Amino acid sequence: MWHKSLLNIVLSFLIIFFTGCSGCSKSGLRNSAKGHELNINRREISDREKTNSSGKKTVIKMENDNNVKYVWIEINGIRLRFIFDTGASNICISPAEATVLYRQGTLLKEDILDVKYFQDATGKVSAGTRIRLRTVKIGERILNNIEAIVIDNDEAPLLLGQSALEKFGKISIDNKNGVITFE
Repeated sequence: MWHKSLLNIVLSFLIIFFTGCSGCSKSGLRNSAKGHELNINRREISDREKTNSSGKKTVIKMENDNNVKYVWIEINGIRLRFIFDTGASNICISPAEATVLYRQGTLLKEDILDVKYFQDATGKVSAGTRIRLRTVKIGERILNNIEAIVIDNDEAPLLLGQSALEKFGKISIDNKNGVITFE
């Protein structure tokens, strides 16, 4: 029990520390009345997506565990197992994964944007920390600057949601062969 309380204290400290950082304007982020927002040129985003979309299909193996579909993807170079969740609005990770990314130096202060409120499948509204993932690698496809939410729950599952999935034109699930095709 003390473990969960300690983690909540650490997470609260990180949120306060990072959202109060004064050097964010140097990193391409700007401070606004709504919190930190990415200041990325629309043309720059468009050019990145053209570079990343080769027109080829990306096929990845999925694991089925009690009718839950899991896929392995890389977040900022670290391979993690996610639930493939088309109903989730964002990629969601727990404080444990955020801590690992931070300790590995792949999640920086300027990647922590603000607090975002979300509604879970039960209808409960909770606060999470909105972060920017520099790279999300699904198969051979690399997506840049993808929004994710750090859920304040140690036991929260990793969810691969729409903030990444919407970057593809078409996604097909082949349950018979156990693969997901991204186009």
